[in-house]
Amino acid sequence: MPESSALDDDPSAHRKGLRNPPRNDPRRDLRPRRQKSLLARALGYLARREHSRVELARKLSAYAERAEDVDSLLDELQAKKLLSEARFVEVLTRSRGERFGAARVRQELKAHGIADELQRPALKDLHATEFTRARALWLRRFGAPATDAAGRAKQMRFLAGRGFSSEVIRKVVGGDTED
Repeated sequence: MPESSALDDDPSAHRKGLRNPPRNDPRRDLRPRRQKSLLARALGYLARREHSRVELARKLSAYAERAEDVDSLLDELQAKKLLSEARFVEVLTRSRGERFGAARVRQELKAHGIADELQRPALKDLHATEFTRARALWLRRFGAPATDAAGRAKQMRFLAGRGFSSEVIRKVVGGDTED
């Protein structure tokens, strides 16, 4: 006779939400696992955040039998406007724009496989506000101009690492208050 567990003996286990065995219970491994379809996986990824086509293809390729399956699914998602490169560019530039310069955002868009014609309008807007964003970031981080050359170099490296242009960095660290 099989061993009974506390769950089998407790009639209120179903009401307590303990109908399924706990993760460390060996009976849990006996149930067959359902495999998610590619569409379900893609919709799950897109429900969490926007993805570029290249990024979503990379994530889904591990679960597809053929590369053509992934391509056809991505085409279908784009036709239904569930996957949009333009929307991805807009979301990425808005979220990264506060903390990073146009060069850093451009590099990230390129890494995601975004075409240049989709990048240009978003990067143009970032270039227009780069001084203001760099100054706000510099004020939050440092608050005041450095008193020595080593301090200025540290501030300049910080802004350069964030992808701001050298011209903007010189203005911000030099104490300019207007673009």
